[in-house]
Amino acid sequence: MDPIKHPTDREAIEEILEVGRRMYGRQYVASNDGNISVRVGENALWTTPTGVSKGFMTKDMLVKTDLNGHVLFGSRQPSSELKMHLSAYRENAEIRAVVHAHPPYATTFAAAGISLDKALLQEAVVQLGCVPVAQYALPGTAEVGESIRPFCKTYNGALLAFHGAVSWGENLSQAWHRMESIEYYAQVTLYTNMLGKERLLNENQVDQLIALRPKAGVKSGGRPKT
Repeated sequence: MDPIKHPTDREAIEEILEVGRRMYGRQYVASNDGNISVRVGENALWTTPTGVSKGFMTKDMLVKTDLNGHVLFGSRQPSSELKMHLSAYRENAEIRAVVHAHPPYATTFAAAGISLDKALLQEAVVQLGCVPVAQYALPGTAEVGESIRPFCKTYNGALLAFHGAVSWGENLSQAWHRMESIEYYAQVTLYTNMLGKERLLNENQVDQLIALRPKAGVKSGGRPKT
C-alpha cells in the first residue's frame, strides 16, 4: 500500500496555480519560464502547460498526463520539461511534486557550475542539505531527466548547468519551500563570497543539525562541507 496519500485533482490544480503565482511574484521566472507538477495517482499527474506565464495560469490551462507523458485530460500540451519531472517520479517513489524555476541567485551558481554544498546556514543544513550541479543537457530533451536522476534519492534539489534549479518533495508545499531555500542559500553564499570572509559550521554542529532532520520530515540532503 502506498504510504503517502495522493492529493485529489482539485487539490493539485489549486496548489499548482498558487505556487505558479508565488513563483512569478517572487521573480523566480521570467516570461513563460518554469514548470510545476503534482502526482495524483500511481500513473497520473497534473502539470503546467507549455507557453504560459506561471503568474497568469487558470485551471483550464493545466494538463493531466500519465507517467509516460501521455495527455489524459486538457486541451494544451504539457511543458517540454515534463521529461525531467517524470524522471524524478520514476527514480524516487516518494517524490510527489516537482518545481523547476530560474531564481536569479541559484541560476547564477548554476551558470558558474558551482554547487551549494557548504555548511553556512543552520536552516539550510537541516531543511535542504547540499544542492549539486547536474551536468549540462539540452532543454526539453530526455537528457535533462537523466542529468538529475543521480540526485533524486540523495538530495532535495539540484542546480541545472547553465539553466536554473529544480526541487522536489513529498508534496508541492515541500517542493516549493525547498526552491525558496535553494534561492536563499545561494543569495547568502554569494554575499558571503563578496565579503571575502567565510565562516562554516564545524563537524559537531553539522552532526547536531543533521540529527534534527527526521523531526523536520527531511530524509535526505547529504552532508554539507565544513
